Amino acid sequence: MHHRKAKVAVLKTTPNHVLLDIRKLCVLSDMKSSLAADKPVILKDNISWHLPFLSANTTPWQLEGTILALKDAGLKELVAVHNNTVVTDPEKGLKLNKLDKIYSKYGVGEKFNFSKDDMRWVVYKPKFKLRALDKVFGHQIMIPDFFIGKNIIHLPTVKTHIYTTTTGAMKNAFGGLLNTRRHYTHTWIHETLVDLLRIQQDIHSGIFCIMDGTICGCGPGPRTMIPIEKGYMLASCDSVAIDAVAARMMGFDPLTVPYIRMAHEDGIGVGDVRDIEVVGEDVSQVNFKFYVGENFASRFGKCCWFGPLKGLQKLLFRTTLVHLFVYASAIYHDFIWWPLIGQRRQKKILKTPWGKLFSSY
Repeated sequence: MHHRKAKVAVLKTTPNHVLLDIRKLCVLSDMKSSLAADKPVILKDNISWHLPFLSANTTPWQLEGTILALKDAGLKELVAVHNNTVVTDPEKGLKLNKLDKIYSKYGVGEKFNFSKDDMRWVVYKPKFKLRALDKVFGHQIMIPDFFIGKNIIHLPTVKTHIYTTTTGAMKNAFGGLLNTRRHYTHTWIHETLVDLLRIQQDIHSGIFCIMDGTICGCGPGPRTMIPIEKGYMLASCDSVAIDAVAARMMGFDPLTVPYIRMAHEDGIGVGDVRDIEVVGEDVSQVNFKFYVGENFASRFGKCCWFGPLKGLQKLLFRTTLVHLFVYASAIYHDFIWWPLIGQRRQKKILKTPWGKLFSSY
């Protein structure tokens, strides 16, 4: 299959110039032409953890710069959609990560995909052959009706992930489009992300991604990482290409990351960096030398999703037993890892220029 060229814009920025640089980035990456001018824009922030851990979540400047860039482009109808995950509390996450302040400052309405007043879940009938979702959910693939026919902007961060090596624009659809039973898909996580991108390309009037690499996450992500200041921002209308460039910058070969490779093979985006035009900053020699590593949760998870306990998935995750794991994960992350390790790492990063910018919000 012949792949079209993709374009990813990358800028190296500073806390003083970041809002201006994001606006510049959106022009460089043709944001305006990739979104339908007459349709509302859904802002899909990324809260991997409700605690204010820099590198795990969308940053306030990323969100603010994006809103300003959208206003520059004449897109005025903005709405944020938040999702509930089994381990994060969206209300708490918005507050602690200071995103709620930005939404209210710019008068952006907020909706929750798990609130019946905000949106209904409807059955999605795919027009293409799925890689995994039909195996997981049968013919009952449910998506929020609110998403159909609107533009969407994903706001991920540059970070590693215990199950997918890297996580970014493609993985960001996981929260919005799938309901709280999305953990069923973990065994087929890579295939699921490819299916979700195809669904997005079918239902949205435009897709765009602005990725924060100002403080990146290295280690057993998306939560228990080491935040590292890098000062980059990335943008693209190709979710696969932006994930590939970010993976490359982190030091991974994008085509060895299954979700990037499969999406590239299916022709729904460009995963081969040789076919991606990077504008703004030359990052061909950039290599953060990031690694994924393991933590308590990842070792157990890998056992269940990919290892010897795979056969017990139905029992472990589709019965009331799942509450035990959710509970264990919450205790491990919020009450063991955060006070013992995370808080110290956050204090250290708060002393940096980017950390000070976070505190200023």
